Amino acid sequence: MKKVAVIMGSDHDLPVLKGAFDTLESLGIPWEAHVFSAHRTPFEAADFSRTAEENGFGVIIAAAGKAAHLAGALAAQTVLPVIGIPVKSSTLDGLDALLSTVQMPGGIPVATVAIDGSQNAALLAAQILALSDSELSEKLKDLRKQQHEEVLNKDRNLNPLGSC
Repeated sequence: MKKVAVIMGSDHDLPVLKGAFDTLESLGIPWEAHVFSAHRTPFEAADFSRTAEENGFGVIIAAAGKAAHLAGALAAQTVLPVIGIPVKSSTLDGLDALLSTVQMPGGIPVATVAIDGSQNAALLAAQILALSDSELSEKLKDLRKQQHEEVLNKDRNLNPLGSC
């Protein structure tokens, strides 16, 4: 199975990424986390992205706040899917990061999830990898069934005696 790279612009982003790490672990997806900055370590970030495919990665998740150019900088160096997580880290409550991540120029796509949406980033990465991995696809289908049952159980528990 291909690995998922989780790249963060700062180690301050680690708490936001816990949902991604937990989700990847629960699905048995191998992953690596790294700290690279689009602005402070541009050469290292570009080199990682350029060599990601040959190093066994299938998807890159990039989390950054404020100017949030990391996902785009990585996407410019690879044809692997890049998923951006805008991080709420400034006085603009993550709106600046969201706009910086989602407003990519034509030709360099970045899939973007919600502000601090690391669990969905990991699930989207899993869905991408599942296109060529039937076992992972089954795990995702099982997860959806589990989520379905959890919601129905919550509904049943809300009114255990029925409506009046």
